[in-house]
Amino acid sequence: MTPVVAVTAGRDGTRASGEERVGVPAAYVRALARAGLVPVLVPPLVAPAAACALLERVHGLVLTGGEDVVPARYGAAAHPRLGETDPERDAVELALIAGAVRRRLPVLAICRGLQILNVALGGTLYQDLPSERPGPLGHDDGAERHAITIEPGSRLARVLAGTRAVVNTRHHQAVRDLAPALRATAWAEDGVVEAAEARDPGAWVLAVQWHPEEEPDDALFRGFAEALG
Repeated sequence: MTPVVAVTAGRDGTRASGEERVGVPAAYVRALARAGLVPVLVPPLVAPAAACALLERVHGLVLTGGEDVVPARYGAAAHPRLGETDPERDAVELALIAGAVRRRLPVLAICRGLQILNVALGGTLYQDLPSERPGPLGHDDGAERHAITIEPGSRLARVLAGTRAVVNTRHHQAVRDLAPALRATAWAEDGVVEAAEARDPGAWVLAVQWHPEEEPDDALFRGFAEALG
């Protein structure tokens, strides 16, 4: 049986016609399909409990990129440079994370996915890296790429078969305080956390700050697929 995975979706806003849409960039779907997986999108408009019920019918969870996380979720006031947020999406994804952890489903989290996962498990975020943690790297410059260092022996190092990589970057938020259930396993040259995974070695939970669906190498998606059994 081909493994089916729940994939979180965002809303595209309202078009001139007044019609609101939900979805994900096609790159996610293509990357998951190449790994032999069937994605099922979870819209941010459904009730959190209804979204969580889907976890009984899938083999894993993918948390995709998108808006900033509502800072009240981690006890912070909104920063002046906070971007767009979607409280309904936050609520759905927090429920999905809790349900996936409880069911011990494999979880692959990407960009915002790392951020909401960290918040769900008790961590906090930099709301705007350029002003709250200025450094030599322009993390929010989508045209740039930068190197990361990966912890030897980590799940990420095994999946990528190495301890160095060069990745894309287009995020202005990042992990500030890491959740107790997570451990950082990759860092940018300026020390910003670029990946984290579950401390529990029996839980397949891997989160990255870049967008692997836009990279030519599908190693992360293949590793996720292998974890689904």
